[in-house]
Amino acid sequence: MRKIFWAGDSTVKTNKFVTFPQTGIGQAFDRYVKTDVIIYNHAENGRSTKSFIDESRLAPIYNEITEGDFLFIQFGHNDEKEKDPARYTDPHGEFIVNLGKFINVARNKKAYPVLITPVERRLFDENGVLKPSAHEEYVKGVFEAGEKFDVPVIDLCSMSRDFLSKIGDEKSKKYYMILEKGEASWCPDGQVDNSHLKYEGAMIYAGMIAKGLSALGGVYADLIAQQDALEDSLKIEFNG
Repeated sequence: MRKIFWAGDSTVKTNKFVTFPQTGIGQAFDRYVKTDVIIYNHAENGRSTKSFIDESRLAPIYNEITEGDFLFIQFGHNDEKEKDPARYTDPHGEFIVNLGKFINVARNKKAYPVLITPVERRLFDENGVLKPSAHEEYVKGVFEAGEKFDVPVIDLCSMSRDFLSKIGDEKSKKYYMILEKGEASWCPDGQVDNSHLKYEGAMIYAGMIAKGLSALGGVYADLIAQQDALEDSLKIEFNG
């Protein structure tokens, strides 16, 4: 059996029924992989590269990952929090250093690291135009780390921005945690949440990552089931 280990934040995390319908990308990703691939999702709410490491959350991955496995590394949302020294990292400094620590964990065990840029937030202006990304410098940082450490990068941020721009403000509500009356008991009715995903959002963005892995070819593409069907399903979502 091949294993994918996933390190990330709440946009990736596996959710239980108490936070339904919130769904993480890592939680949905198993729909796209072959039957001999197992996913171990270590993503946790509110974590940055810094806090994930400081809380020793990388250690269990190091202990469990083995040769031929994969480590997907997806951060940015919480590294941006400048007012929180426990989480903030400079996008062109500590952020890259920390990504290197994740990469080293994989490589020390002869596993394959993959960097993934953060999914875009659903933020539109009064004219229905998608606002500039708060992730921009961290996306650049991920690419800098990819080049520095010679690691493939899946640019989910750009793919998700293209998707949001195409479908627009109103249609995009289907994919993010904008709750209707009675939909969840753990937060107020109608609460707007432009970062976290519903099942539909987790599925479409997990599909984009799967598409990115397919484009890399080799061992990365070999993780993905029914690649032709994947392409067709993403086209349906973009045109829906």
